[in-house]
Amino acid sequence: MNPSDSVFYFDTTAKEDDSDSQTEKVTPASYGLVNPDLQAYFKSCEGMLDSPDFETGEDRALFVNNLYNEMKGYELQLTTDHECSRILEKLFRISSEYQIKRFFSITRDDTIRLAIHRFSSHTIQTLLLLSAVALEHEKRRTTSNLEAETEPNSDSEQVRTKVPNFEELVLGLVDTLTPHWAFLMSNEYASHIQRVLLLVLTGKPIEDQMNSKNSIKSRRSAKYMEERNGAPVNHRSLSTQRAVPDSFAAVLDKLLATTSNAMSDYIARGFVSNPVGSPVLQLMLQLQVERGELENPGSLLDKCLMGLLSDAADNENSRRDSVIGMMLEDTVGSHFLQKVLELASRELLQTLYDRYFSGKLQKLAFHPISNFVVQSMFANAKSPAQLKSMIAEVVPIMGDLLFKNRPGVVRALADSCVRLGACYTEIMNALYNGLGVSAGEERRELINLLAFLTPYPVFVKADYFTLQFTIQGSLIIQSILRFPGDAHEPIMSSYFGQDRDKIYSWCKDPSGSRIIEAIIASPRSQPKTKRRVLEQFTEKFADLAVNKYGSHIVDACWNVADITFKEKILKEIIQREARVLDSPFGRIVMRNCGAEQYKRRADEWRQRVRNTEKRKRMFKDIIDVNAPTSTAKRHMVPGGA
Repeated sequence: MNPSDSVFYFDTTAKEDDSDSQTEKVTPASYGLVNPDLQAYFKSCEGMLDSPDFETGEDRALFVNNLYNEMKGYELQLTTDHECSRILEKLFRISSEYQIKRFFSITRDDTIRLAIHRFSSHTIQTLLLLSAVALEHEKRRTTSNLEAETEPNSDSEQVRTKVPNFEELVLGLVDTLTPHWAFLMSNEYASHIQRVLLLVLTGKPIEDQMNSKNSIKSRRSAKYMEERNGAPVNHRSLSTQRAVPDSFAAVLDKLLATTSNAMSDYIARGFVSNPVGSPVLQLMLQLQVERGELENPGSLLDKCLMGLLSDAADNENSRRDSVIGMMLEDTVGSHFLQKVLELASRELLQTLYDRYFSGKLQKLAFHPISNFVVQSMFANAKSPAQLKSMIAEVVPIMGDLLFKNRPGVVRALADSCVRLGACYTEIMNALYNGLGVSAGEERRELINLLAFLTPYPVFVKADYFTLQFTIQGSLIIQSILRFPGDAHEPIMSSYFGQDRDKIYSWCKDPSGSRIIEAIIASPRSQPKTKRRVLEQFTEKFADLAVNKYGSHIVDACWNVADITFKEKILKEIIQREARVLDSPFGRIVMRNCGAEQYKRRADEWRQRVRNTEKRKRMFKDIIDVNAPTSTAKRHMVPGGA
């Protein structure tokens, strides 16, 4: 065995100082080189897998069957080949459930070595993902006919061997991986399989996890998930909660309990900052909180936090404080802490805040890494009282946060105010303090100060049209616009205090236009307020329609306008139709407004718009009030003069 081919890992049962017993060698699967003729045949078939264009389903089935017949006896060898493993992934997507089950069952004899292999691990992942959809079919008794669930025995054509169903295959995979769980968490290939397996067992959406920063599939493999290659795979089943066999709940409980108990404190803490193992660890914690086991003394989280949960006496522990302090500033450990803050109870979050954040915000908020943990702490405040104390501690450094590249911390506070429905006055007063605004006249510029993230003394001396909008400033304003009427009134008063030319210039800026859209779509704004906004753009709609960002303003106005104002917008655009149609953005606006129908049959257009508005009113009670893009459509603005 070549040492360079080995994977070294920590044994979860070894003691911290027993380094000799903590290593074991495991070699990735190796079955030799693929026969060149078979490899060439596979490559020649790849084009059909990329763009399957079969005349009938029978033609496709014949093509797929021929591929499986050619590879018979060489399946595992193909999974470890760079090119062939990639082609296998494509083949699986147009294979029958029986063919997927059969191939999956073949991998059971060498699962661990396949899981840690650079190429075969992707094959296992794809089989698992396809199994997630098939499991739901089995649950609903919609699998293929049972006569096809057997195959000839390798020793005798007369003896047929039953092919395990998907439930049995997944349960077998759990049994195989569980004793090696900690080792696999440290492997860059197998750890992805673990995360898929946990999601398959729970029936949780898998597609959302794939799109996250800690994607469960590598970039290479994810690319093929995005390309269906003509496969009859129901991707909607992956992106929604799925039905799973009843046996999975108990198996998952046992898996979490067994692996958590077997993992020593030393190993658990090691995975906190391990870029490969930490995403698996975080998913395990998420599943434990759903079972009410996250914060038990001696739990996996307790091990990661060095006994913080089991320290009933609330004793000081300088070593623990040092380790958690390092987590705050570690690129991987900080992500772990963010997940902990998201999952933590009110009591645990308060403990963490008091010990590791309170009195240290100025340092943590300006650190390039720990500032994200601070944002997560604020974003996950569990009660108005917690949020109020956080805002109070931020007041002295609010100006620095806004103007020294940390406005994301402020935005997290504003978002928590919306989520908890509290502390609106406190956050607004903190903003006034940070912006250097005191008198009522100065507050008239509030929206400008936030949009440009500029203190008042600097703003009054600057050339307005040289100032640059900021993305974070725009996002803070959008958060404030979700405050209740009285609380967001300062922003609206400041907005209506601006010159029309200034407002018009905002519409053509990527960040400025977002502010206007948020004002128009805000579910907190009254219809008369929206009408004032729409009236500002009278005689400007055609010009806005041809602009990349302004066209979105026209769409936003259209969505909240009543039929009278819609017709007013449309007439204005049609008057300059040639110019509008010359722009790709203008053509989209014309289509959204139904301009062609209006020109040919205005009465039919009006009836269609009335019917649409009627449907909106019928369903307005079930529209999410926290979704600005949809709730904005609930408020119809009376037509202008």
